[in-house]
Amino acid sequence: MTLWFSSTRRGARLARHLAVQQFTEWTALPYDSDPVCAVALVTAELASNAVRHGRLPGRDFRLGLYLLPDRLRVEVTDTRPERPPLLATSPSADETSGRGLLLVQAYADRWGCTARDAYTKTVWAEIPIHGHAPPHTDHRARGT
Repeated sequence: MTLWFSSTRRGARLARHLAVQQFTEWTALPYDSDPVCAVALVTAELASNAVRHGRLPGRDFRLGLYLLPDRLRVEVTDTRPERPPLLATSPSADETSGRGLLLVQAYADRWGCTARDAYTKTVWAEIPIHGHAPPHTDHRARGT
């Protein structure tokens, strides 16, 4: 599944809500399960980073969700080619931001960043379903 959102806080929030809705629809997991909470948190962080660091005026970001047999792959593509650091580091105690990639790293089995072209990048994370086999793997999303 692929959707485009405005590069605003509202767009990031909507991306998180729709990711959770789609994931629970695909897996029939309850909203308060660990995998669903991980999907919500990782999607929120990646979308927020796209809005905060990857935004160009008038450009949207793309959310891709891909259900695999034992995990969900979340991809967020923004319109800035600069890559985030692939080794998440802890900010100082008095900094009010900078912990998003640490959270992504904690909840995802794998994550990374791929250059799409000279103008965009995709930051992705794979979240394990932990023994919750999706009932309909034929619903795997296809990008557009």
